[in-house]
Amino acid sequence: MRREREIQPGDFETLLLWLDSDPARAEIKFRRIRARLVEIFSLRRCFDPEDLADETIDRVTLKINELLNEYNSGDPALYFYGVARNVYLESLRKNQRRETALETIPMISFEEKAPQPEIECLEKCLDRLPTEQRELVIEYFQDEKQAKIDHRKAIADALGITTAALRIRIFRLKNTLQACLEDCLEGTR
Repeated sequence: MRREREIQPGDFETLLLWLDSDPARAEIKFRRIRARLVEIFSLRRCFDPEDLADETIDRVTLKINELLNEYNSGDPALYFYGVARNVYLESLRKNQRRETALETIPMISFEEKAPQPEIECLEKCLDRLPTEQRELVIEYFQDEKQAKIDHRKAIADALGITTAALRIRIFRLKNTLQACLEDCLEGTR
């Protein structure tokens, strides 16, 4: 996200003052709010709940001068949770766009229909991955329907992890591949 202004050195102290005039109580409130934000994002199965919590805090901190004037009654934690909702929805849209784009990776096969630059870039990007990761990505996208589900369960069992952990691992590898593909395809245009 591109920000219009950056957090200034005194903004965080002002945020704490907004939470409570007593520094010790303000710190406790801040820690509780951050822990609750992490919990909220975790319960919503976000991939990096701590980063999303920090993004939420950063956004509130950026608006602290306005909040001092406009939001001077009520529980400040509720404002954080409202911002967290927006951050969550943005992360869903971002991940959905990324997933939609990333789903094309297994579709770029070595068939005649696939554009040649995409095949070449995919091969280059796969070659950049360590052997173990490259083989995992290739294995993960084999088979169809129930066979695919069974195969992925077998992969997870072989690695000694849950299928959810496998999906997260693949998601991260796909992000790496997608960034590499975009860079490579940008260079071919």
